Parts: sequence; structure tokens; C-alpha cells
Amino acid sequence: MNQLKTEIYAGNRISVEQSLTLFGWDLIELGLAADHRRKLVYPKETVGFILDRIINYTNICEAQCAFCAYHAHAGRIEAYQLSLEDICQKVEELVNSGGTQVMLQGGLHPDHTLQNYLDMISMAKARFPNIYLHSFSPSELVFIAKKSRLSLDEVVSALKAAGLNSVPGASDLLVNRIREKVSPKKCTVAEWQNVMETLARHNMTSTATMTYGMGETLQERIEHLQVIRDVQDRLGLLRAFIPWSFSPVNTRMEDIQPATGADYLKMVAIARIFLDNITFIQAGWLTEGTKLAQIALTMGANDMGGVLTEEVVVKATGIENQMTMTTMIDLIQNAGKIPVQRDSQYQEIRRF
Repeated sequence: MNQLKTEIYAGNRISVEQSLTLFGWDLIELGLAADHRRKLVYPKETVGFILDRIINYTNICEAQCAFCAYHAHAGRIEAYQLSLEDICQKVEELVNSGGTQVMLQGGLHPDHTLQNYLDMISMAKARFPNIYLHSFSPSELVFIAKKSRLSLDEVVSALKAAGLNSVPGASDLLVNRIREKVSPKKCTVAEWQNVMETLARHNMTSTATMTYGMGETLQERIEHLQVIRDVQDRLGLLRAFIPWSFSPVNTRMEDIQPATGADYLKMVAIARIFLDNITFIQAGWLTEGTKLAQIALTMGANDMGGVLTEEVVVKATGIENQMTMTTMIDLIQNAGKIPVQRDSQYQEIRRF
């Protein structure tokens, strides 16, 4: 441990084997090491948040992932599809409240082609040219390309020309063994990497997420982080990393024991130490609650993500965490940090 601790504090890259031993560290010791690593890449004591809105334009999805409680086939929520006018109304509400970013998300709709996605982007940008569209997902892009019989380059080029600014790197867990069990209809690890390479060729950015606690081993958790670190080494397009625990309630995986708060804090800290090439790590108040998110800010996390005017997918699993801008500011200040409203490029808009 002493040798590894020396390497961590020196800022050296750690190996997969070394990272696995971190799961056995004392939580406070691990948190201190992770906070030190955070200071090496981000010495400021500011914590950013963004005013944004997730617009789930449909819950009709062919993927039917075992971990999802929101798609229509889960049988808990009626099938629906928002009209273009409905979408624009939601964007207008965000703009009127001072929001800056929209996340359009909808899964793998069996009837949607590239044109449906272009229509959503074009109308939103025509009416609200200054809104930032951080939308869709790698699985959606792969799905669109196959359904429209186009290359990923053609799809990304068309979406960018229509006004798409960036794509969330919705990663779930980048381990094919797990993906084949819980989301076999979504993109493979190789296809996810291909999307990242395509986005980079078109000078677009992304993020990476991690949904853990779906029956994976600790080795597989690090395998996920390794894919992300390798992609960032090669492409440099990932603006942030966002880990969260799987919530099994109302899903087809209800027999899985939920991850603990200590599990979450360890994942944040280990991710900070292992992902030495990613500046921003998000504290997951939406899935983990505000208290754990505050602690995460002392264990490697340095961003709080979105205030989220609207969120329905996580809510479908029974989690009801809410957030306002005032609460967000108080939460960050009470963690001993300086709150800053940021834009989608992680640039400061104003501080409090």
C-alpha cells in the first residue's frame, strides 16, 4: 500500500492490478488520495452545475434493457411520443427559466429514422438558436445508422449540420459479458468506441458514464474504466465522467442487492485516481442523494451536473431526489466549495 500511495500522490498512472487493491483501502484514506489527485488536475475549489433539461421524447424502445423501468414494455408507464411542438414547448420553458442545455433522449424507437432526429434538432435550433443540444446516445447513433443504412460518419455529419452540439456517452457498463445479459440489443463495447472515434473525427465532444451494481465483478468495474481511459488517451473528447449505482426497483433485476453509499464513494474515488486524463467527475445527487453527493465532493468529484428541470427515467425506479438552483448552491457551499453556474463546455458563467 505504501508504494502505491507514493505513486498516487506523485501523480503517476496506476495499473489495473494496482487499482483493484484500492477497493480494500480504508474509505477515508482512499478519499484523501482521490482528493489529492483531483487537485493535481483541477486545483480550484469551485464546483460547477448547469441549468438543463432532459426531454424524454418517447419511451417506445426496442432495447428493452433489463435495468430500465421506463421503456413502454416495462409495463409501468404508458407508451408515448412527444410531438415536435411538445418538445419545443419544453425547450421554451427551460430557456425562459435561464437554462442553457437540453438533453433529448428516447432510446431505440422502431419507427424512427435519421429524419426524425434531424427534425427534432432543426426545429429546436430554429426557435432557440442559442440552446446547447447535448443529446441522444451512442446506442441511438448506432441504431440510426443501421436502420437508415448509413455510416456512422454520415449520421454524425448530418446531426451536427442540423445543430447537434455534443453526444452524452451513455456507457452503462463497458463490459460485453454484462451488456449481453442486461442490454443485448444496445451497442457493443466496440461499437461504443467506434461512436467516440466518429464524434472525434467530426470535432464533437462527449462524456462517459458508468452504471455499476448490475452483477459485475470488481475486475469488470476496472475494465470499464480502462476502456474510458484508453479512449480518452487516443481521442481526448471526453469532458466528464459520471458514475452512478444501478437502482433495481421496478426493473427486471429487482433481485439484485442495491449498491451501498460506501460502494458509491469508493467508485468515485477510484475513478478519480484511475482516470488521470479526465478533468471533471460528477457527483450523482440524482441517484445517490444530496448527502452522498456532498461527501463525493471531498473524494475526487468536482462537478454537480444539472439542476434538471425535468427527469423521468430515474424517477421510474422510485427514486425521487429533487433539486433547485438555490438548493444546489447551498449544497455546494455547505460542502466547503464555491458554487459556479457553468455552460456545457464547463466554462464558468457566474459564481455565488
